[in-house]
Amino acid sequence: MNRAWPDLVLRIGISAAVAVSGYIHFDLYRGGYRYIHMIGPSFLIQAAASFAIAVLLLVGGSFVLRLAAAALGVGALGAFVMSRTVGIFGFTEIGWDPAPKAALSVVAEVVAIVLCAASVLIRVRIRGGRPTWVR
Repeated sequence: MNRAWPDLVLRIGISAAVAVSGYIHFDLYRGGYRYIHMIGPSFLIQAAASFAIAVLLLVGGSFVLRLAAAALGVGALGAFVMSRTVGIFGFTEIGWDPAPKAALSVVAEVVAIVLCAASVLIRVRIRGGRPTWVR
């Protein structure tokens, strides 16, 4: 079996999950979040970064891009938790509203993080203990 296939499949999965998260954030931005101070621009930046990372992962998929995808997911999840607990920039939400977008976004971000971790672990195992993109 060609060793490039698992990596390609993982890159496509990560890219799809990141793009879904970005689309949801962009849709929420268009749907009214743009009027929320600091939150609106944050959603737009998250969407733009997600789309850029998703495209770049399809083209190359270096370690840095996978790290960026994972960091984007962790950051979005952290902001999600903050918005439902202590608030973020004075903004709070309750439960899984706006449903179902909140839940779908969380799932997409968790999938992206898990696939990023899997891609690193598989790459390390295939290459005998050292990722090939680390020089």
